[in-house]
Amino acid sequence: MTTRVMLVSPVANAALREARFDDDVPPDERALDAARALAGALRSAGPVPVSPTARCRATAEALGLTAEETAPAGWALGRWRGRTLAEVSAEEPEAVAAWLSDPDAAPHDAESLRDLCARAGAWLDGLAAAPGRVLAVVEPEIVRACAVRALGAPESSFWRIDVPPLTATEFSGRSGRWNLRAGRPPA
Repeated sequence: MTTRVMLVSPVANAALREARFDDDVPPDERALDAARALAGALRSAGPVPVSPTARCRATAEALGLTAEETAPAGWALGRWRGRTLAEVSAEEPEAVAAWLSDPDAAPHDAESLRDLCARAGAWLDGLAAAPGRVLAVVEPEIVRACAVRALGAPESSFWRIDVPPLTATEFSGRSGRWNLRAGRPPA
């Protein structure tokens, strides 16, 4: 049986606009207005899995969905959390270079890219256990990591996938064999 999974990326927040590693800053009302304009366009038979962040919960609520924090958390970035990429690059240029080029690097004392992709991919594959439709609101890095899994691509391709705020990425298939449809508005 086929499973269809639609992953909706949350609205933007200050961390995204400032190129800062997210520290769970909630979105502003203007960003949420865009999601509210789509309320009712997405249907779910029950609670919607969301990543446990303020912006994912707020996005789901603005879309008129009942949220359930059962989707994977975003990328655990340890001591870099809340800092801008420019700050970290100035203070730890070798660490940032390793992080961007080596999927096993975790210079921030947290999760490597390979571990993130494995965690998100395992969650996606686990959704295939129950055929049907799944709608979830998850952090963009979870969408990107699921795309890497679906395509069977190397983890380094993660950096070449762009997931804009408030867009839908769809997966259909079954565990280990997914098709990907990316970048449409969630309506």
